[in-house]
Amino acid sequence: MSQPVGPTELIETTLADTGRRVDQVLTAHLPGLSRSRLKVLIEQGCLSSAGATIVEPAYRVKPGQIFAIIVPDPTPAIPEAQAIALDIVTEDPYLIVLDKPAGLVVHPAPGNPDRTLVNALIAHCGPEFTGIGGVRRPGIVHRLDKGTSGLMVVAKTASAYAGLASQFAAREVERTYWAVVWGVPAPKSGEISGNIGRSPRNRKKMAILRHGGKQATTRYRVLRELAGGRASLVECRLLSGRTHQIRVHMAASGHPLLGDPLYGRGGDSRLRALPQAAQDAVKSLGRQALHAKTLGFQHPTNGDVIRFDSVLSGDMSELITTLESL
Repeated sequence: MSQPVGPTELIETTLADTGRRVDQVLTAHLPGLSRSRLKVLIEQGCLSSAGATIVEPAYRVKPGQIFAIIVPDPTPAIPEAQAIALDIVTEDPYLIVLDKPAGLVVHPAPGNPDRTLVNALIAHCGPEFTGIGGVRRPGIVHRLDKGTSGLMVVAKTASAYAGLASQFAAREVERTYWAVVWGVPAPKSGEISGNIGRSPRNRKKMAILRHGGKQATTRYRVLRELAGGRASLVECRLLSGRTHQIRVHMAASGHPLLGDPLYGRGGDSRLRALPQAAQDAVKSLGRQALHAKTLGFQHPTNGDVIRFDSVLSGDMSELITTLESL
């Protein structure tokens, strides 16, 4: 194993640290580094005490022990920087809030190797990314589907990433979406709950499962009826954050999103029942009618509570206007 190179952090343990796992102790003393990152550094031989290298994250701390850990400089991000226009709502040295357009994939993946939000952020922020997981990359703490528009927050630093991630995990982040769905949910406000996991019938889809999956709850309310009750504009608040959550929950309730290519079962017959102008508006949308409208959280560095509200995307606004006119 080659000798790690980089700045060194010294940690003087306290009596309360005695007997605890060293990765847990380091996490408490170095809030800018995640436990998973520290475990990797330990396993790579970056930790020592009294000149002896420690490579076991489960090593138990002895009374009065002093540790030295080398934290290598962040390596360049693997995705390349690509100049793509971004609609930035606010930005500071720790995070960036932006309005993602529909059609933009968040992270490179098979089928979408580049031209993603991550590529755009690397180009825009450059060296401002100080290293998350040891790599100069954006801290993606939540995602929006390719076909969903609206607000996202991205961390620039490891400490900001950890702070935001903990808020998302604790369900302390306010997230409100606007969706156009088929029909009018009854009652007009309520909650939809059900464990969400990978569909056993179609691995590209998520589904509400009787066994397994992860708990998910969506709180909804009808904002207004459209097209004489054949559709409605619904506000959805996430009380959890699961893949395709709103799309799955609304479809399971019998009110799938207009234009949803995965969960819009029965949408074709409903579409044909609309006047031609409305059919054209739905078809021209070319995606699920879902927009991340509001986003609120506590700034991970200064503790300020901040909240943002996004203007509805043009294609959804046009769809709503057309349906309202029927």
